[in-house]
Amino acid sequence: MGCRSADLRSVLLRTVVHTDGAGNPVLVVDVDRRLPGRGAWLHPDPRCLELAERRRAFPRALRVAGPLDVRPVQAHLEAARHHQLPGPSPEA
Repeated sequence: MGCRSADLRSVLLRTVVHTDGAGNPVLVVDVDRRLPGRGAWLHPDPRCLELAERRRAFPRALRVAGPLDVRPVQAHLEAARHHQLPGPSPEA
């Protein structure tokens, strides 16, 4: 969605809108890809998220009026990045 390039769904991250206790729309990451509602797909890359936010793509893709807070998606990407195992060094 952010970089506008197609990829396999197994590679992409699905986001959906839920409502909080006050009835406000909240953007959430659908880790199991089973939550009800319209989904928006993006690469699990902070740059892709940044592009989607800059283009205001989430409200359009999810058909929601007004801006959406992308902090839950940012937190998910940060947590995923910190839990990745280090790969081989480039010198190896």
